[in-house]
Amino acid sequence: MSAGKRSDTALLIIDVINDLDFPGGEKVLPWALRMVERLGPFAARMRRAGVPVIYVNDNFGYWRSNFRDTYAHCTRKGSRGRNIARALKPQPDDYFILKPKHSAFFATSLVPLLEHLGTRKLILAGLATNLCIFFSAHDAHMHEYQLTVLSDCCAAESDNDHDLALSQLQRFLHVRICRSDEVHLSAKRRRVSAKRPHATKHPSRKKAAQSAS
Repeated sequence: MSAGKRSDTALLIIDVINDLDFPGGEKVLPWALRMVERLGPFAARMRRAGVPVIYVNDNFGYWRSNFRDTYAHCTRKGSRGRNIARALKPQPDDYFILKPKHSAFFATSLVPLLEHLGTRKLILAGLATNLCIFFSAHDAHMHEYQLTVLSDCCAAESDNDHDLALSQLQRFLHVRICRSDEVHLSAKRRRVSAKRPHATKHPSRKKAAQSAS
């Protein structure tokens, strides 16, 4: 297995391997299904560009678990999040870190991994915008990483939760909020485009419901 090439940019995909078995999980589901349509192709584009893709995922309180156990648990028959987890399954060269709490940084090996990769710019995507994305972005800010959050590759229970979290991150942490199609990497240095973003709203509930059916 390769030790991993150095890259100034990395994509963090947070909590998408998820059974959605929690209060409100049924409300997240339609938004998460829409998120997959954008995040899957974006992650593939990052892999082709040589950008490390790092999955940071909740351990659901199972302290003896590993990635295979977590993936099997979330893709079991009857799991609410099964189709999302299967659609966004990590590829062999991706990284996978289990976390015990909301933040991708708290009590995990993420910082040593990013130091090993030479990464100072992070692109965040996943679930949920107002919880684990929000907490992870705050900790990344404290570590002085340059941050981008993909508005169309995150999901929450509602438009209000999603948009408020993005607004707070942009206003107080100066996080770049943009759509996945607004991210451009240079061939040599993989720089994120400096174009100022505009936060996008969730798709309409009608469209999300159609996607979930």
